[in-house]
Formats: sequence, structure tokens, C-alpha cells
Amino acid sequence: MDSSLLSLSKNQMMKIELYLSERKLLIEQALERLIPKADGTFSDLIKAMRYSLFVGGKRVRPILCLAAAEALSQEKNLIETLLPTACALECIHTYSLIHDDLPAMDNDELRRGKPTNHKVHGEAAAILAGDGLLTYGFELLSNPENVLSAERRLKICHLIAQASGPTGMVGGQALDIANENKTFPFELLQTIHRSKTGALISCSIQVGAVAAGASTEQEKDLLRYGSLLGLAFQIVDDLLDATATTEQLGKTAGSDKKHGKATYPKYFGIEKTKDIALETVAAAKESLASFDHKAAPLREIADYIYSRTC
Repeated sequence: MDSSLLSLSKNQMMKIELYLSERKLLIEQALERLIPKADGTFSDLIKAMRYSLFVGGKRVRPILCLAAAEALSQEKNLIETLLPTACALECIHTYSLIHDDLPAMDNDELRRGKPTNHKVHGEAAAILAGDGLLTYGFELLSNPENVLSAERRLKICHLIAQASGPTGMVGGQALDIANENKTFPFELLQTIHRSKTGALISCSIQVGAVAAGASTEQEKDLLRYGSLLGLAFQIVDDLLDATATTEQLGKTAGSDKKHGKATYPKYFGIEKTKDIALETVAAAKESLASFDHKAAPLREIADYIYSRTC
């Protein structure tokens, strides 16, 4: 497939970057309001939680949650209503990064261009900071003051727990570690990617759809988009780990090779992997065929994810 078919023009690039920047600011302002301050009895734990939460990051998952909801509804207070849910997704994602970086896991020293949590606060504090963020995410989701209906909140809690748990993100990490320095079928690599990275990305989109009252067919289409986008995101991460520098990544480059992980470039090489990423992004966008202009940010985010390979 010709990569020019998915390339963003300068104006489109500026537009999606502005959209991402504005949504990121909204999310970070909400996180600042919603996350406990590092004072009082539990200040050391909260300081460690806040360190990883505010050290940087693109806020991809909460932004996708908001964009999916906007694709379905233009309700005046929709974004404000969804911010606690979006922030919960970021808390859960950040917990996974803290735990992924631990010495017993990937043993990384850098995350988002800064020392990893355990390098700053110690291993025990990092484990507890991750535990705290995971649990606090569900506190935000289940808070009775959350204005989403109880029925929608219950479904959202179930979806996020499922995406985060033993058959989702945690399961994917377990498979990833168990299969380091091993040869295994390509199908297992797909399972690892769809679980470890794709599950929470796909769920973020589905959560936005549920919160906005999607029909069964709309939810199905957005779920397919999310599944393909999550896979594309991980394929691009595989490429960047193999081709980018530590400074560009904000984390240690070449980590996959160092740990003997199976990746798309290892199976297919760099150029073929770029083609696969392109095809996956195109398929994700095709899943949005039934949506109108309100889904433009979702389409452009897919192109933007692929543009990181260039």
C-alpha cells in the first residue's frame, strides 16, 4: 500500500496536533483536580503516584475515550461528564507502566525521558504507587458523584477491569515475560500485542461509546476500530524500539532486542512491518465508514499514530 494514501498534510497535521494538545490539557487539569495532593499521612505514597502520573505522556487512552464519545454525541457537557472516566483510564495505564519498568519485569531506567519510578522512589514504593493508581482508577469510576448513570458506570467498570486483567493487559504482560528469548508462533505475538497494549486502547474507545449511548452497531464498529488501532499502536512501538534513539523515545531504545522479545520487525523486517502498520491503520479507518465528520479526530489519530514511523 502506498503510504502517501495515509499521510497527513501540513494543515491536517497541525489540526490533529492542536486537537491532541487541547484534549491533553483538559485531561491534565482534571487529573490535577481529581488526584489527591501529596500532603498528610500518606504523602510519600501519593508523591510516588503523582511522580509517574505527571512526569509526561501523550494521554492517548483518555483522549481516545473523549474522541469516541464526541463521534456519537455533541451533548453540551459531554466532555466534562467524561473527564473522571478518562482520568481513571490514565491512572490504570500509568500503573501498568510503573510495574512494567520494575527490575522483575523489563528493568527499565527511563520512562517518558525521566528516571523510572523505582529509580526515584525505590522498588517497594513503586509497586505500591502502581497499586494505588490502579485502585484509585476504580474509585474514580465508581464514585456516586459521577453523573453517568449507574448502569453505564457498571458496564464501564466491567469493561475496564476485563481489559486490564488476566485476559487483557496483565495477561499480555505475563505472556510477554514468559516468552522472552523463545521462539513461538506469530499468532502468539498477536495475542500478546492485542492483550498487553491493544486491550486498554480498544477499551478506552468502547468506554467512550458506552458513555455516549452508542447503539449496538455503533459500539461494534468502534470496538473494531479500537482493536485495530491498538494493534497498530504496538506495531509502531515495535518499529520505534528498533529504529529510534533513546532521546527520541524517552525510554531505553533497543529494549525489545535486549530482552529477547518477539516483535513484528523480528518476524518481518523493518520495511514489511511498516507496510503491516499501514494496512492496519487503513483497516481501522475503514471501520468508521458509517460515522460522519464527528469521527474525524479518530480517523486523524490513526494516521498520526502511523506517522510516528516516518
